Amino acid sequence: MVNIDQLNDFLRLDEIAPLFNEEILPYLSLYHFNKGELICSQGEAAEFLYILVKGKVKIYTTSEEGKTLILSFKTPLEVIGDIEYVQEIDTINTVEAVTPVIMIGVKQSAARQFLKNHPPFIQFLLEIITRKFYIKSQFMRHNIMYPVETRLASYLVSVAYDENDALVNGNVSTSNLTDIANLIGTSYRHLNRVIKQFSAAGLVERNKGTILIKNLEGLKLAAKENLYE
Repeated sequence: MVNIDQLNDFLRLDEIAPLFNEEILPYLSLYHFNKGELICSQGEAAEFLYILVKGKVKIYTTSEEGKTLILSFKTPLEVIGDIEYVQEIDTINTVEAVTPVIMIGVKQSAARQFLKNHPPFIQFLLEIITRKFYIKSQFMRHNIMYPVETRLASYLVSVAYDENDALVNGNVSTSNLTDIANLIGTSYRHLNRVIKQFSAAGLVERNKGTILIKNLEGLKLAAKENLYE
């Protein structure tokens, strides 16, 4: 059920208020997603355009062989479904909530009807999309140039902390290390070696089924920069 008061609170924010005109307001809804919940899945029809207003999401792609690769983590303000909206194509990547997430959502058909000639919204989309292309080029460079140690450190920082750098998930599950290896683009064996290195350095502690983050600043230093955000 839509919380009208909460939706209106978000719509009054300085960075959000100019994006919408009066005509689109009745078509806007507020969507809540729990941690681990999929917001959209690669290959499915793109029905909604979302604006992330609270929380953090993970974006990843899956190959035909079933291997996944993490592309980025996103925090507010961010648009989900923008490229699909402009190109009128199916969903390109899977988006998953890393923390509890709140989105302003609108059906793409309504956005095309009421926002296609609204300059603030068009300018916002342009800025978001061009930033995504910049991040993609940086991501490709990172995957080529940075070692697994740097990628794993950045991944752990990204999944453990929210958009305000508050700890939300100090225990990262190791129930399927193969998935983590795929997400950062390495092998299961190499990932195990790096986790052991991090444990020996006091950055993390590996318990049964989890990696406990013990030294955030050390991980940030090992990450050099946040590769995925």
